[in-house]
Parts: sequence; C-alpha cells; structure tokens
Amino acid sequence: MQLDKLLLANMKPTRLTPRLIALLALLFATNLLASSESSKRILFLGDSLTAGYGINPQFAYPNRIAKKIETLGLDYSVTPAGLSGETSAGGLRRANWVMQKPVSILVIALGANDGLRGIDLSDTRKNLQGIIDLARKKYPEVKIVLAGMQMPPNLGEDYTKEFRTMYPSLAEANQAALIPFLLEGVGGNPELNIADGIHPNPDGHAIVAETVWKVLEPLLTK
Repeated sequence: MQLDKLLLANMKPTRLTPRLIALLALLFATNLLASSESSKRILFLGDSLTAGYGINPQFAYPNRIAKKIETLGLDYSVTPAGLSGETSAGGLRRANWVMQKPVSILVIALGANDGLRGIDLSDTRKNLQGIIDLARKKYPEVKIVLAGMQMPPNLGEDYTKEFRTMYPSLAEANQAALIPFLLEGVGGNPELNIADGIHPNPDGHAIVAETVWKVLEPLLTK
C-alpha cells in the first residue's frame, strides 16, 4: 500500500495534529505535481523558507523557479518539499519518501531550525551528509545543491562561525553546488520579510529565487 493510502487508512480524526496536517498537505501537493512531471525533476527539500511560510505558496521561491523553467521551455519539473519547522533530522527521515520518484537535481535547504534550536552541529552535519548519501545511492547521477544559511550573532561567535562554514565544507567534500547564503539580501530587511522578521514576503522570495537561480541554472544545461 502506498504511503498516502496507508496514512488515510489508519487515520482517526482525533489524531490530526498541525504537523500531520502539514505532512498530508505536502504529500498531496507532491502527488499533484508528480502527475505532470517531465523527464527530469528538481526536488527542493527544505523547511518553512521552502514552504513559503506566511504567504501564498505560489509566490515561494521554488514555484518562482518552476515558472522560470516553464517560461524558458526547459525539460524539468519542480517538486517543492518544504515543511515548516523541519530540522535536518526530520529532512533525513522523510528523504526516502520524497525521493520515491527519480530526482535529477536535489536542492537541500535545511539546517536553519537546527541552528535556532542550538542543536549540536555535528548532528546537523551528519544528517545533511546522510541526505546526500541517500540521494546518490538511489540516483547516482543526481546533482546536489546545498543552500547555506547563517545564524544571528546572539548564539555565540563560535557557534555562528561553525554553522556558517559547515555548508561550504560539506559542499566541497561532496563536490556539490553551493548557494552561499539562501537569504542573501533578504535576511534582516523588514521590507522583504513578513511581520515575524524571519520569513520572506513575496518580494523577498523573488530575490531568493534569483539567488537560487544563479547556482541552479548552470546545472540545467550540463
């Protein structure tokens, strides 16, 4: 039985937690997108930034990338797999599920919630490496893009430095493409974020999409 059918078959109304609702929404959105996939697929595995928290998801950066690809007539489909509150550990747990169908390019945009929770970065690094290893085991030709993040200075100089350098170090070790900072030009700018000051508004996501596109575009023509 497929995962979506198994969930529905065993679900009771009283067990519908907010996280389960989010997972189900992601599952149905993924299935809907998969039905019209082209031969090559770009998977965005991420957290609330990838999910477009606080805005209409159609304005989130993965969907902006999808529209750009469609406009250019490129033979790629886009599957957003962002889940609000997701950590690197959570991403590793659901990676096999979201990669059931072939993936040509995997964009990993995780770790921000690890940093905000002060999780040991050796664990975060291990989880991100685990996602990369799983992707390459399933699809040896997959191209990996790692989206870097940064933490505010109040978490301590040592932690923020280790966090910042973790992404380029992982990218180099795995010969992966690197987006140095996913929120470049957006983070900390009130005009480009929703009221919480953390998540981009539609204008912010437009800039994030351009930041991602600069790294992603060369991979689409190789």
